[in-house]
Amino acid sequence: MADKRERNTANLDPEKQKRIARARRERIRRKKRKTLILRAATLGVLILILIGCIIGITFGVKTTQQKRAEKKAEQERLIQAEEKKNAQRQDKIEEAARVALGYDYDQSVELLKSIENYDKDANIIAAIAKYEAEKSTLSTKSIDQVTHIFYHSLVVDPDKAFAGNDSTAAGFAQWMTTVDEFNSITQQMYDKGYVLVSLHDMVNQTVDEDGTVHFTKGKIMLPEDKTPFIMSLDDLSYYHSYDNRGIASKMILGEDGKPTCEYLEDDGTVVTGAYDCVPLLDQFIEEHPDASYHGAKGMIALTGYNGILGYRTDISYKTKENLSQDQQAWLDANPDFNWEEDCKEATKVADAMKEEGWEFASHTWGHIRVGDSSLETIQADTEKWMSYVSPLIGGTDTIIFAHGQDLSDWHDYTTENAKFSYLKSQGFNIYCNVESTQYFVQVRDHYLRQGRRNLDGYRLWNDVHGEQNRTSDLFDAAAALDPRRTDVPAL
Repeated sequence: MADKRERNTANLDPEKQKRIARARRERIRRKKRKTLILRAATLGVLILILIGCIIGITFGVKTTQQKRAEKKAEQERLIQAEEKKNAQRQDKIEEAARVALGYDYDQSVELLKSIENYDKDANIIAAIAKYEAEKSTLSTKSIDQVTHIFYHSLVVDPDKAFAGNDSTAAGFAQWMTTVDEFNSITQQMYDKGYVLVSLHDMVNQTVDEDGTVHFTKGKIMLPEDKTPFIMSLDDLSYYHSYDNRGIASKMILGEDGKPTCEYLEDDGTVVTGAYDCVPLLDQFIEEHPDASYHGAKGMIALTGYNGILGYRTDISYKTKENLSQDQQAWLDANPDFNWEEDCKEATKVADAMKEEGWEFASHTWGHIRVGDSSLETIQADTEKWMSYVSPLIGGTDTIIFAHGQDLSDWHDYTTENAKFSYLKSQGFNIYCNVESTQYFVQVRDHYLRQGRRNLDGYRLWNDVHGEQNRTSDLFDAAAALDPRRTDVPAL
C-alpha cells in the first residue's frame, strides 16, 4: 500500500510532493504531541491520585493518633477523677474519725453518709454503727456544774518577769502563770478527764423576730468519766508594760497559717513559737483531740486601749491624740508604723484563731471596773470597744468583766439594773465575773452568767503554801507550781 502511495506521489511535481511530505510530518508530529499530552495527563492524574492517597493516609494516621490521644487523655482524666474521688472519700472517713474523738458523733455519721454509695461499703456501715453505739454511752452533764478557769498571758522567762521589787514585777507574780505551770495544769486536767467546752455549749439560743434572744440550758453529752470545763484568757493584747518582761509580744500566723507567737530574745532576736496559751493549747488538742468537745477552744477577752493581739489598732495610734507615755514612746520607736496595715493583720490573725475554734469577748475597752464606774463611763467605754475592737474580731455577744467586778451581787440581773440593760441593748447576752467557788452558773431566759476561777500565781502559791487549796478538784497545785517562783509579793 505504501509502495502504491509512493508510486502515485512520484508522478507529482516536486512542489506538490514537498507539501504532501510536510503534511505527513505534521500529522506525525501532532500524533506524537497528542500521545505526549495523553501520557502527561495520565501521569498527572496518577500523581493526583497518589497525592490524594498520601493525604488520605496521613489524615487517617493523624485522626487515629488524635483519637488514641483523646482516648488516653479521657482514660487519664477518669483515673484522676477516680483518684480524687477516692481521696475525698478517704478524707471524709478520716475527718469523721477525728470528729468522733471530740464526741460529735452526729457530725461523724453525717460525714460518712455524705459519701456516695456509703451504704454499699461494709467498712463505712461498720463505722457508722460504731459511732452510734459510742453516742449511746454518753451521759448528759449538769450545766450548773461546769467550772470556768482563766489565765492571763503566760510568762516565758520568770527570771525577767518576776525580777525586781516594783509593782510590775509584783503584778506579774500575782496575775501571771508560767508556760510550765500552764502545761502542767493542762496535762493534769486532761488526765483527770476534763474536757474543754464552749461557753455557747452551755445554752440553747432562740431569737424572736424582733431580735430578742432567749436562753435555755444546753445539753452537753460526754462519757461518764469525763467532766466539762470552760477556759478563758484575759488581756491578750500584749500591753506596752509587757515589753521586755519575758512575755510573748504578738500573735502572728506561722508558716503553716496557724496562730502562733512572736517572742523577743534578750539579744533582740525575734523568734516564733508556742509562747502563750493559744498555740500551746492548739498543739495539745491536736495531740489529744478528746480533750475538746466538738472542737471547742477558749474565750479570749480583749481590751482595746493598747490594741489587740499585739497590734496597735486603737485609733489613738493613728490620730496621735491623748497618747499615754508608753504609746508615745512606742510610736517614736516605730516611725514607719502603718495603722491600717496593723488593723488588717490583726483581723487576719483573729479570723485564723476563730477557724481553730477560739472565740472572742469584750473585756471593756479600757479595762474598767464596771461595778465602780458610772453608767455614762460604761457607755463611753463600750462605744470605743464597739468602734475599734468589735469590727476586727467580727463582733461578740460575751463580756468578761475586768478586775473581778460585776454589775451586781449574786442575785439575778434585772431590767432595773441600768448597766445591765444598757449592755444587753448592745448585744451582750453572756456575762462572766470572777469567783473562787467551784461553780457559779445562772442560765436565765435573757442571759447566761458564770463565775471564773483564776489560775494565776496568787492562786497557785496560796494553794501550795496557804491555808486552803481551792483547785484540788482540778489538779495538784504542788506539782504544777513553777520552782522558779520564790514568793508572791503583795501588790
